[in-house]
Amino acid sequence: MPAAIKVENLSKAYQLGEIGTGTISRDLERFWAKMRGKEDPFLKIGEVNDRTTKGDSNIVWGLKDLDFEIEQGAAVGIIGRNGAGKSTLLKILSRITSPTAGSIKIKGRVASLLEVGTGFHPELSGRENIFLNGAILGMRKAEIKRKFDEIVNFSGVERYIDTPVKRYSSGMYVRLAFAVAAHLESEILVVDEVLAVGDAEFQKKCLGKMGDISKGEGRTVLFVSHNMTAVKALCNSGILLINGTLAQHDEIQNVVNKYLMAFSPVSKISFVSGNLMTSNNLVELNSIEVITENAAGGFFINEELSIKVSFTNKAVTSPININLFFNTPDGTNIFVTCSMGREFSKGQVTLKCSIPANVLNDNIYSIDTMIVTNSTPILFVKETLIIEGIEPHRQGSWLEKFPGLIKPLFEWTVEGI
Repeated sequence: MPAAIKVENLSKAYQLGEIGTGTISRDLERFWAKMRGKEDPFLKIGEVNDRTTKGDSNIVWGLKDLDFEIEQGAAVGIIGRNGAGKSTLLKILSRITSPTAGSIKIKGRVASLLEVGTGFHPELSGRENIFLNGAILGMRKAEIKRKFDEIVNFSGVERYIDTPVKRYSSGMYVRLAFAVAAHLESEILVVDEVLAVGDAEFQKKCLGKMGDISKGEGRTVLFVSHNMTAVKALCNSGILLINGTLAQHDEIQNVVNKYLMAFSPVSKISFVSGNLMTSNNLVELNSIEVITENAAGGFFINEELSIKVSFTNKAVTSPININLFFNTPDGTNIFVTCSMGREFSKGQVTLKCSIPANVLNDNIYSIDTMIVTNSTPILFVKETLIIEGIEPHRQGSWLEKFPGLIKPLFEWTVEGI
């Protein structure tokens, strides 16, 4: 299959803080280097985009030296943690922003859905925006008319099609935007995790349509999502980004496994103070720790597993509950365990959760943490910790991995012979 997208040495640098170097002489130095076709001298001090560390340079590499090819008709999942560079890559491929270095070769037209209302003019109606988007993609009016009814039916916003889209809800925006991007005849469809705005029924509908586009119509699909189940169902290959670098480009199952294991196994995660994702004006998640005797980092499934959660109570005067969600690598919840709600004075609190031996199987588990008060979630941190259950060597005829997400040891008794 010919390559639909070819990326070579792709890099994108961002400057933190105010634009400019701070002095006229340095700005002139950068301008003179550019005029001579030389590298920007200030990019040499750029650092890897690790959002958890402060760093010394005000230049960070959102993407650094990416090289890959995507075949025509492929469905590719682009995965990675927040800040890994996924959206930056899609914006460059969609020509919304330009790379700092490197080159991109794209064969065909690109339809993008990166943010709610991408490419829509808020003052125009849904009908007018459909024709506007088609014109931007280089389609003739007759082609758009032929697809118009199909787009409206798929979106489910027929009643509001002649209403200015600025009056649409975010869900209606996404419905119409996806319908336009998916049905207009582009060779490449780029979709960011904006689909999370839609309801469950529409998400399923969208995934089905993207599958039809890739497998049935032979168009190329790039899909960014944190939902590993959706990624594995839709995509046949994947790209893993870690801190702006290409960690792996392979079959989707291998990439998902690499993504999960890239941050595992670890016994303790300490969170950066003041991070908006792990703190607010009510509480702050400080750390989560696995108490284990296994030096390799996982836990033995035939021994009790203990998890310590440390948080700071800033302003909550009502009872506080800590909920730990144990999930499979693809996001399926196995069970939730909750602390006994009780009031805590302001300051740091450490709670310990003990899970009996012979409950979990030798799998990889992702733990989400939710802090709740008065039945209201006040902080929710996904993928707080990823842990691996390990089964010690056992004797017996069955030496393969036992099936199932958990492996409880139940009591059996003889009732009669």
